[in-house]
Amino acid sequence: MEKYVINGGNKLYGSVKIQSAKNSVLPILAAAVLTDGEVTLLNVPEITDVKNMVKILVRLGCKANFSGDNLIINSSSANNFEIPSELAHELRSSVFLLGSLVSRFKMAKIAFPGGCDIGLRPVDLHLAGLKRLGVEITEKNGYILCKCEKLTGNEIMLDCPSVGATENIMLAAVKAEGVTIIQNAAREPEITDLQRFLNSIGAKVNGAGSSTITVEGVKTLGGAVFRPISDRIEAGTFLVATAMCGGKVVLECACAENLISLIHKLRENGCKIDIKNDKIILESSRRLTSVKSIETQPYPGFPTDLQAQITALCCICKGQSIITENLFETRFKYVPELRKMGADITVINRSAFVRGVDKFKGATVVAHDLRGGAALVSAALAAEGKSEVLDISHIDRGYGRFEYKLRDLGGDIVRAAV
Repeated sequence: MEKYVINGGNKLYGSVKIQSAKNSVLPILAAAVLTDGEVTLLNVPEITDVKNMVKILVRLGCKANFSGDNLIINSSSANNFEIPSELAHELRSSVFLLGSLVSRFKMAKIAFPGGCDIGLRPVDLHLAGLKRLGVEITEKNGYILCKCEKLTGNEIMLDCPSVGATENIMLAAVKAEGVTIIQNAAREPEITDLQRFLNSIGAKVNGAGSSTITVEGVKTLGGAVFRPISDRIEAGTFLVATAMCGGKVVLECACAENLISLIHKLRENGCKIDIKNDKIILESSRRLTSVKSIETQPYPGFPTDLQAQITALCCICKGQSIITENLFETRFKYVPELRKMGADITVINRSAFVRGVDKFKGATVVAHDLRGGAALVSAALAAEGKSEVLDISHIDRGYGRFEYKLRDLGGDIVRAAV
């Protein structure tokens, strides 16, 4: 057990390099199982979720090793279609491997996946899509068992634009016989990045970024050297932290196009933001005004993974805000922790009603999930006095070298044993 010890009040200045996107790297690692060619992914963060996915790949018989910031995967020796329950329970994204394993082995066995406790995230859409491709599915004793004689392309209409289901169906369809058409597909940038990777190893996928994705099955796939997109959620977290603390920070290797909804809200808050190629420069005086209303939506709407961070920001802005969470029903678990720091928030159903206060006060708080934990760190950096953020293992799932990057910007933050 470890914690962050933070002395708040410092403004943030400097530059920070944004890592490759966690939510892009994980499905790409699942996709690497589809090929016997060597895959090298560049600028990959050694975060817990990636480490757990690598452990799963190794259990499947793949070879996966870090070389500096690059991750090299060779799946030619893959010989196992079962994901151990202890690893599946640690990583929600292990479910992505269903499509890849069924495609490679015509069999897959996985325990129901874990991850952050932010609400119900059923895999029904994943399974329904796989069934349309010819997969027989049995659920028994906490496991999902998949098998098929062959995968056959089909038209699949998703009941909602689920990111995970879209990606899983893409992975299963890449080597299926015929053409698969996914209707009402998710449009997130990470979907487009998965398409870009799959095509780099020889797949034929089109339409990612729109609501209709077409996958034409191929027989073989090769290797590639690939750089995933930058992590828009990490970038957004640093933008919000700078807005809260005040100062001027340059994000390097960032993609402003994927953060338009957040940038719009931060400018509405009163932040000055400039965009130059792959750099985003934010300047904040901390004399900010609350945005009136924010609602999380599937991309290109406001991302649910930045909802906790923007809520924390609104807590110390002048005025009142209403933040509505439309995607995950228990994503306000961080709110009682912000109240310990002086926040004035009332949660009714899926909306948080925020009345701005002058500043946060230092306190001991608990990170209950990844993004809520990041919001608490930002709040502690902006607070008056000393704070401790406990259970930071949640934060380690998505932010590489988090405290080092914040210290380089002037934040007074250290990791310590509990």
